[in-house]
Amino acid sequence: MKRHIEELPYGTTLYTQLSEFRNPARIRKNTVRERPFEDDPYTCMQTNLIEDTAMKFRIFLLLCASLWGWNVRGQSVALKTNVLSDAFMNINLGMETGLAPKWTLDITGDFNAWTLSHGRRWKHWLVRPEARLWFCDRFAGHFIGFHAHGGQYNIGGVKNGISFLGSDLSKLSDYRYQGWFIGAGVAYGYAWILGRHWNLEAEIGVGYAYTQYDSFRCVGCGKRVEKDKPHHYVGPTKAAVNLVYVF
Repeated sequence: MKRHIEELPYGTTLYTQLSEFRNPARIRKNTVRERPFEDDPYTCMQTNLIEDTAMKFRIFLLLCASLWGWNVRGQSVALKTNVLSDAFMNINLGMETGLAPKWTLDITGDFNAWTLSHGRRWKHWLVRPEARLWFCDRFAGHFIGFHAHGGQYNIGGVKNGISFLGSDLSKLSDYRYQGWFIGAGVAYGYAWILGRHWNLEAEIGVGYAYTQYDSFRCVGCGKRVEKDKPHHYVGPTKAAVNLVYVF
């Protein structure tokens, strides 16, 4: 039996179309069910994935906002910048949040993308999370920190004569090094209360980093002399004088 489909006349309004849905017989007669994704499993899967990801992202944002609001009300969130890193033209920002009466979590990041005069490079990015144990109240007085760190670098043309524990940093004077690193360390610090919301914080840390790098014969040229060379670094891993704003 041939199925007959009527086309809605030009100018049909939304009210007219909705009115037709009140008559089930007319619907069965004139409507053909369309399932655009039924015959295209890939499109259906893609659509479901996008919707699922969007929902998870909204939940994640809501959770972050809730945690931020809860911590701010409890006066356990701080934003900071390392003025020592600022002096070397590194963009840096840190956030610290309370976990327990004497524990906080500090996360800092550094970024430098500039080529300096005479072809010198100090380009890098790094992320450093740190768990801190405060001896008295958090955000005040003595603390020790246990940090991890990781990032990438492109450094060369930095004149120096530093060499210790198997790491010859003086080679940065004439060579350029490009690679990545990951490691961990321990630190000690002290925070001075300057006012109701402002603190000054000093910290020094030592630790270990594993790195792989390519080295280039000169700072400006592209002639590579080593590829994916591993190196184990032991020494200072953190130095900071932070200006802190406590909410």
